Amino acid sequence: MTSLPFTQVDAFADAPFTGNPAAVMPLGQWLDDATLQRIAAENNLSETAFTVPTPDDPEADYALRWFTPAVEVKLCGHATLASGHVLIGGNIAVRFRTRDAGVLTVSRDRDGYTLSLPAWSMEPRPLPDLAAGLGGHPVESHWRDGGYSLFLFPDAAAVRALKPDFAALKALGDIMLIATAPGDDSDIVSRVFVPGAGIDEDPVTGSAHCLLTPFWAPRLGRTKFSAWQASARGGRLGCRLSEGRVMLTGACRTVIEGSFLL
Repeated sequence: MTSLPFTQVDAFADAPFTGNPAAVMPLGQWLDDATLQRIAAENNLSETAFTVPTPDDPEADYALRWFTPAVEVKLCGHATLASGHVLIGGNIAVRFRTRDAGVLTVSRDRDGYTLSLPAWSMEPRPLPDLAAGLGGHPVESHWRDGGYSLFLFPDAAAVRALKPDFAALKALGDIMLIATAPGDDSDIVSRVFVPGAGIDEDPVTGSAHCLLTPFWAPRLGRTKFSAWQASARGGRLGCRLSEGRVMLTGACRTVIEGSFLL
Protein backbone atom coordinates (compact mmCIF):
# COMPACT_ATOMS: atom_id res chain seq x y z
CA MET A 1 0.00 0.00 0.00
CA THR A 2 1.27 3.47 -0.93
CA SER A 3 0.40 6.52 1.18
CA LEU A 4 0.30 9.93 -0.52
CA PRO A 5 -0.07 13.23 1.37
CA PHE A 6 -3.40 14.95 0.78
CA THR A 7 -4.55 18.47 1.65
CA GLN A 8 -7.91 19.94 0.73
CA VAL A 9 -7.92 23.72 0.52
CA ASP A 10 -10.71 26.22 -0.03
CA ALA A 11 -9.12 28.77 -2.39
CA PHE A 12 -10.27 32.36 -2.89
CA ALA A 13 -12.14 31.79 0.35
CA ASP A 14 -12.93 34.29 3.08
CA ALA A 15 -13.89 31.40 5.40
CA PRO A 16 -14.17 27.60 5.29
CA PHE A 17 -16.93 26.27 3.02
CA THR A 18 -16.57 29.24 0.64
CA GLY A 19 -14.35 29.67 -2.40
CA ASN A 20 -13.33 26.71 -4.53
CA PRO A 21 -12.08 23.47 -2.97
CA ALA A 22 -8.97 21.87 -4.45
CA ALA A 23 -6.97 18.80 -3.49
CA VAL A 24 -3.20 19.33 -3.36
CA MET A 25 -1.07 16.19 -3.54
CA PRO A 26 2.73 16.68 -3.47
CA LEU A 27 4.55 13.74 -5.02
CA GLY A 28 8.20 12.70 -5.01
CA GLN A 29 7.94 11.63 -8.66
CA TRP A 30 5.20 11.42 -11.26
CA LEU A 31 2.73 8.56 -11.25
CA ASP A 32 1.40 7.40 -14.60
CA ASP A 33 -1.31 9.62 -16.12
CA ALA A 34 -4.06 7.03 -15.75
CA THR A 35 -3.42 6.82 -11.99
CA LEU A 36 -3.39 10.62 -11.65
CA GLN A 37 -6.75 10.76 -13.42
CA ARG A 38 -8.23 8.03 -11.24
CA ILE A 39 -7.09 9.84 -8.09
CA ALA A 40 -8.72 13.06 -9.31
CA ALA A 41 -11.93 11.18 -10.05
CA GLU A 42 -11.85 9.63 -6.57
CA ASN A 43 -11.34 13.06 -4.98
CA ASN A 44 -14.34 14.31 -7.00
CA LEU A 45 -13.38 17.98 -6.66
CA SER A 46 -13.27 20.46 -9.50
CA GLU A 47 -9.46 20.12 -9.49
CA THR A 48 -6.75 17.98 -8.00
CA ALA A 49 -3.26 19.51 -8.20
CA PHE A 50 -0.18 17.27 -8.32
CA THR A 51 3.32 18.65 -7.76
CA VAL A 52 6.84 17.22 -8.08
CA PRO A 53 10.02 19.06 -6.96
CA THR A 54 12.27 20.40 -9.74
CA PRO A 55 15.70 20.89 -8.10
CA ASP A 56 17.45 21.27 -11.47
CA ASP A 57 15.11 23.99 -12.77
CA PRO A 58 16.52 27.48 -12.01
CA GLU A 59 13.14 29.12 -12.71
CA ALA A 60 10.76 26.88 -10.74
CA ASP A 61 10.55 25.01 -7.47
CA TYR A 62 7.93 22.44 -8.54
CA ALA A 63 6.30 21.03 -11.63
CA LEU A 64 2.51 21.30 -11.45
CA ARG A 65 -0.37 19.54 -13.20
CA TRP A 66 -4.14 19.77 -12.68
CA PHE A 67 -6.90 17.19 -13.24
CA THR A 68 -10.67 17.49 -13.02
CA PRO A 69 -12.59 14.26 -12.32
CA ALA A 70 -12.74 13.79 -16.11
CA VAL A 71 -9.71 15.41 -17.83
CA GLU A 72 -6.32 17.07 -17.40
CA VAL A 73 -6.54 20.85 -17.89
CA LYS A 74 -4.04 23.35 -19.30
CA LEU A 75 -4.48 25.99 -16.59
CA CYS A 76 -6.17 26.16 -13.20
CA GLY A 77 -5.87 29.23 -11.04
CA HIS A 78 -7.54 28.23 -7.79
CA ALA A 79 -5.64 24.94 -7.48
CA THR A 80 -2.37 26.82 -8.13
CA LEU A 81 -3.23 29.24 -5.32
CA ALA A 82 -4.04 26.24 -3.11
CA SER A 83 -0.73 24.57 -4.06
CA GLY A 84 1.12 27.73 -3.09
CA HIS A 85 -0.71 27.80 0.24
CA VAL A 86 0.40 24.22 0.97
CA LEU A 87 4.00 24.45 -0.28
CA ILE A 88 5.18 28.01 0.34
CA GLY A 89 6.40 27.20 3.86
CA GLY A 90 8.52 30.01 5.28
CA ASN A 91 9.32 31.43 1.86
CA ILE A 92 8.05 34.67 0.32
CA ALA A 93 7.02 32.95 -2.93
CA VAL A 94 6.86 29.57 -4.64
CA ARG A 95 7.20 28.97 -8.40
CA PHE A 96 5.48 26.29 -10.47
CA ARG A 97 6.50 24.99 -13.88
CA THR A 98 3.45 24.04 -15.95
CA ARG A 99 3.15 22.28 -19.29
CA ASP A 100 1.08 24.89 -21.11
CA ALA A 101 0.98 28.09 -19.02
CA GLY A 102 4.67 28.67 -18.31
CA VAL A 103 5.92 29.44 -14.80
CA LEU A 104 3.24 30.55 -12.31
CA THR A 105 4.17 32.23 -9.02
CA VAL A 106 2.28 32.38 -5.73
CA SER A 107 3.53 35.08 -3.33
CA ARG A 108 2.56 36.02 0.19
CA ASP A 109 0.28 39.07 0.36
CA ARG A 110 -0.65 40.11 3.91
CA ASP A 111 -3.21 37.51 5.09
CA GLY A 112 -3.49 35.89 1.66
CA TYR A 113 -1.59 35.39 -1.56
CA THR A 114 -1.03 36.90 -4.99
CA LEU A 115 -1.10 34.58 -7.98
CA SER A 116 0.57 35.64 -11.24
CA LEU A 117 -1.16 34.31 -14.37
CA PRO A 118 -0.99 35.10 -18.10
CA ALA A 119 -3.29 37.80 -19.50
CA TRP A 120 -5.39 36.46 -22.37
CA SER A 121 -7.22 38.50 -24.97
CA MET A 122 -10.45 37.53 -26.74
CA GLU A 123 -12.16 38.55 -29.96
CA PRO A 124 -15.85 39.35 -30.49
CA ARG A 125 -17.65 36.48 -32.19
CA PRO A 126 -21.27 35.32 -32.51
CA LEU A 127 -21.69 32.12 -30.49
CA PRO A 128 -25.38 31.26 -30.95
CA ASP A 129 -25.25 27.60 -29.88
CA LEU A 130 -23.32 28.37 -26.70
CA ALA A 131 -25.53 31.38 -25.94
CA ALA A 132 -28.67 29.28 -26.33
CA GLY A 133 -27.36 26.65 -23.92
CA LEU A 134 -26.26 29.31 -21.45
CA GLY A 135 -29.63 31.05 -21.48
CA GLY A 136 -30.48 34.66 -20.70
CA HIS A 137 -29.85 37.51 -23.10
CA PRO A 138 -26.16 38.39 -23.43
CA VAL A 139 -25.36 41.69 -25.11
CA GLU A 140 -21.89 40.59 -26.33
CA SER A 141 -20.09 37.31 -26.92
CA HIS A 142 -16.32 36.74 -27.22
CA TRP A 143 -14.09 33.77 -28.06
CA ARG A 144 -10.50 32.62 -27.48
CA ASP A 145 -9.08 29.61 -29.29
CA GLY A 146 -8.57 26.71 -26.94
CA GLY A 147 -12.20 26.57 -25.87
CA TYR A 148 -12.89 29.81 -23.96
CA SER A 149 -16.07 31.85 -24.37
CA LEU A 150 -17.27 35.00 -22.60
CA PHE A 151 -20.77 36.48 -22.53
CA LEU A 152 -21.46 40.00 -21.30
CA PHE A 153 -24.82 40.60 -19.60
CA PRO A 154 -26.40 43.97 -18.77
CA ASP A 155 -26.35 43.55 -14.98
CA ALA A 156 -25.46 41.25 -12.10
CA ALA A 157 -29.06 40.11 -11.66
CA ALA A 158 -29.07 38.63 -15.17
CA VAL A 159 -25.90 36.64 -14.40
CA ARG A 160 -27.25 35.36 -11.10
CA ALA A 161 -30.52 34.27 -12.75
CA LEU A 162 -28.91 32.02 -15.40
CA LYS A 163 -30.06 28.39 -15.54
CA PRO A 164 -27.91 26.77 -18.25
CA ASP A 165 -28.86 23.63 -20.17
CA PHE A 166 -25.86 21.57 -19.06
CA ALA A 167 -26.66 18.57 -21.25
CA ALA A 168 -26.75 20.76 -24.36
CA LEU A 169 -23.53 22.54 -23.39
CA LYS A 170 -21.72 19.28 -22.62
CA ALA A 171 -22.55 18.01 -26.10
CA LEU A 172 -20.69 21.03 -27.58
CA GLY A 173 -17.37 19.89 -26.10
CA ASP A 174 -14.82 20.99 -23.49
CA ILE A 175 -15.55 24.73 -23.55
CA MET A 176 -15.42 27.19 -20.65
CA LEU A 177 -18.38 29.57 -20.61
CA ILE A 178 -17.94 32.79 -18.63
CA ALA A 179 -20.98 34.93 -17.88
CA THR A 180 -20.13 38.41 -16.59
CA ALA A 181 -21.61 41.83 -15.86
CA PRO A 182 -20.91 44.96 -13.83
CA GLY A 183 -21.05 44.02 -10.17
CA ASP A 184 -23.49 45.04 -7.47
CA ASP A 185 -21.31 44.60 -4.35
CA SER A 186 -18.03 44.37 -6.33
CA ASP A 187 -16.70 45.95 -9.52
CA ILE A 188 -17.54 42.90 -11.64
CA VAL A 189 -19.48 39.69 -11.20
CA SER A 190 -19.17 36.37 -13.03
CA ARG A 191 -20.25 32.76 -13.15
CA VAL A 192 -18.31 30.00 -14.93
CA PHE A 193 -19.57 26.75 -16.47
CA VAL A 194 -17.46 23.90 -17.92
CA PRO A 195 -19.82 20.93 -18.34
CA GLY A 196 -17.66 19.43 -21.10
CA ALA A 197 -14.86 18.95 -18.54
CA GLY A 198 -17.17 17.42 -15.94
CA ILE A 199 -17.83 20.67 -14.02
CA ASP A 200 -21.32 22.10 -14.50
CA GLU A 201 -20.58 25.25 -12.49
CA ASP A 202 -17.15 26.02 -11.08
CA PRO A 203 -17.30 27.77 -7.67
CA VAL A 204 -14.38 30.20 -8.26
CA THR A 205 -12.23 30.15 -11.39
CA GLY A 206 -8.81 31.79 -11.43
CA SER A 207 -8.19 30.93 -15.09
CA ALA A 208 -11.41 32.70 -16.13
CA HIS A 209 -9.95 35.89 -14.69
CA CYS A 210 -7.03 35.60 -17.14
CA LEU A 211 -9.74 36.66 -19.60
CA LEU A 212 -11.97 38.76 -17.36
CA THR A 213 -9.18 41.05 -16.13
CA PRO A 214 -8.03 42.30 -19.56
CA PHE A 215 -11.65 42.34 -20.74
CA TRP A 216 -12.85 44.62 -17.93
CA ALA A 217 -9.80 46.84 -17.34
CA PRO A 218 -10.47 49.15 -20.33
CA ARG A 219 -14.22 49.13 -19.68
CA LEU A 220 -13.70 50.20 -16.07
CA GLY A 221 -10.93 52.61 -16.99
CA ARG A 222 -8.49 51.17 -14.46
CA THR A 223 -6.16 48.21 -14.09
CA LYS A 224 -7.12 47.20 -10.53
CA PHE A 225 -10.59 46.14 -9.40
CA SER A 226 -12.59 43.69 -7.30
CA ALA A 227 -14.44 40.60 -8.55
CA TRP A 228 -17.11 38.32 -7.13
CA GLN A 229 -17.85 34.89 -8.60
CA ALA A 230 -21.53 34.34 -7.85
CA SER A 231 -21.64 30.57 -7.44
CA ALA A 232 -23.45 28.90 -4.56
CA ARG A 233 -20.20 28.92 -2.53
CA GLY A 234 -19.06 32.31 -3.79
CA GLY A 235 -15.55 33.69 -3.99
CA ARG A 236 -13.89 37.10 -3.87
CA LEU A 237 -10.84 38.02 -5.94
CA GLY A 238 -8.72 41.11 -6.33
CA CYS A 239 -7.72 41.62 -10.00
CA ARG A 240 -4.82 43.67 -11.36
CA LEU A 241 -3.43 43.92 -14.88
CA SER A 242 0.33 44.48 -14.81
CA GLU A 243 2.81 44.28 -17.71
CA GLY A 244 0.98 41.57 -19.58
CA ARG A 245 0.20 39.52 -16.48
CA VAL A 246 -2.93 39.07 -14.41
CA MET A 247 -2.32 39.33 -10.67
CA LEU A 248 -5.06 37.76 -8.57
CA THR A 249 -5.25 38.12 -4.81
CA GLY A 250 -7.16 35.85 -2.47
CA ALA A 251 -7.06 33.90 0.75
CA CYS A 252 -6.98 30.13 1.36
CA ARG A 253 -8.28 27.92 4.14
CA THR A 254 -7.04 24.38 4.80
CA VAL A 255 -10.04 22.18 5.59
CA ILE A 256 -8.72 18.59 5.39
CA GLU A 257 -5.28 17.04 5.92
CA GLY A 258 -4.54 13.35 5.58
CA SER A 259 -3.30 10.56 3.35
CA PHE A 260 -4.53 9.03 0.12
CA LEU A 261 -3.95 5.26 0.14
CA LEU A 262 -3.24 3.39 -3.11
